[in-house]
Amino acid sequence: MKTEDIIKRAKRLSAPYRVTDGGSFRLRDIDPGGLLYFKEDGRERAAEALSFGVRALAELQELLYAQDEWAVLLIFQAMDAAGKDGAIQHVMSGVNPTGCQVYSFKAPSSEDLDHDYLWRSMKCLPERGRIGIFNRSYYEETLVVRVHPELLKRQKLPRVLADDEPWQGRFKDIRNFERYLTRNGTVIRKFYLHMSKEEQTRRLLERLDDPDLTWKFSPNDLSEREYWDAYMNAFEETIRRTATPHAPWYVVPADHKWFTRVVVAAAVVEALASLNLAFPKVSEQTLESFENARQILTRTDVREAREKDLVVPG
Repeated sequence: MKTEDIIKRAKRLSAPYRVTDGGSFRLRDIDPGGLLYFKEDGRERAAEALSFGVRALAELQELLYAQDEWAVLLIFQAMDAAGKDGAIQHVMSGVNPTGCQVYSFKAPSSEDLDHDYLWRSMKCLPERGRIGIFNRSYYEETLVVRVHPELLKRQKLPRVLADDEPWQGRFKDIRNFERYLTRNGTVIRKFYLHMSKEEQTRRLLERLDDPDLTWKFSPNDLSEREYWDAYMNAFEETIRRTATPHAPWYVVPADHKWFTRVVVAAAVVEALASLNLAFPKVSEQTLESFENARQILTRTDVREAREKDLVVPG
């Protein structure tokens, strides 16, 4: 399949899950088990679509790297066991590692807490020509910190600036930050992998039952499940308040990992394709220097060949 056709399919596949204006967004409108037109028996079709998407992504990423003008930031947020790591691994499997940077954000360090909440993310923003991936991000500040407000007290905010309900201010900060980035050539796409509580139960039990997966299980996963409804409310408002045309959210059904991956790949392909990427044009002066280099290399090869012929084995 031609890359142009893959891009067209990618746009159709990712569009239903794209949120650019959160005013009317409701999380309940997205079915975590949704499969669009793939259906339950569509795993093979989805695998083929993912393969095409990965191939197109590799081609587009090469152009992005060569052009060296745009940067791309992909942000992944989800509940535990939703499949963020797997989605990143499968979707980016064809990308040249030199053109991709992945950062996983854990609990903030003491150094992080001595700065504003965007500081540690700013340090990790992708360079021009590269794709940066945030596995969790500054959005934790309107998600986990909101669900656990005691974490806010550790951030050492000046008393005169401290606010028991800082979320609306943080939504505004994030919108402004993302607008600033896009004005300076960073393309932003944000993914919330929307998994049902029932599917999380199944996956956590799988981790307990499979010796190869037990290392992934954490008792913290169980304690956070107690706040499931609070997290769903926090995700919904975060998406509603920060979805914009220049930094859209993709709320992707995540009960079927194979479907999640193909939608994520489609959204990334669509984002890169929108940039009209191309290899840089070489100037006439540079082409002349290339011709001089060709002549020098040719003369060198001829001379070395002649010298080799003159050597008589001892």
